Amino acid sequence: MYESIKGILKEKEPLKAIVEASGISYRLAIPLNTFSRLPTLDSPVSLYLSQVIREDSHTLYAFLEKPERDLFEVLITISGIGPKTAVGIIGHMDMQTFQSAILNADTRLLSKLPGIGKKTAERLVLEMRDKIKNKKEIHLAIADHHFSDAVNALMNLGYGVLDAQKAVQTVGKEETDLGKIITLALKKI
Repeated sequence: MYESIKGILKEKEPLKAIVEASGISYRLAIPLNTFSRLPTLDSPVSLYLSQVIREDSHTLYAFLEKPERDLFEVLITISGIGPKTAVGIIGHMDMQTFQSAILNADTRLLSKLPGIGKKTAERLVLEMRDKIKNKKEIHLAIADHHFSDAVNALMNLGYGVLDAQKAVQTVGKEETDLGKIITLALKKI
């Protein structure tokens, strides 16, 4: 089992990267969003890996951040989600938006992802709620959801979007009660 790779980036394409480490070049499958965040060619790079062994292939999937890799490994355990679909999910939606969609059962948003239909989105919500183990990530996703709700509430009260965002940001993400977030933000305006 491979954990990570550090080496020199030799080639990059939207779904593939070649990294040379200790004289060996590794072909890595990457999410679309990783491609745009990779350094320039012939620069050092460090990626987290997940190896998927199938009857007809051995593929290394690479991610810039460990939480992305961990999410990939959880996604491929879900019925109907293979490695290509999991990479597509990670490549088209940031982690916080994905977690928020899972927590809010937003199947409409999830079904817009490549390879995800309505039934797969429903199954994804059902199974991912049970598989998200890191309470901190759940807390952050809830805090982000409350952040946007609080901003919307302040805008409905007549405040401008920038003032609303600035006031809610000063409250901080430690607060999880939406009512308290709005109350404290109103005091900051």
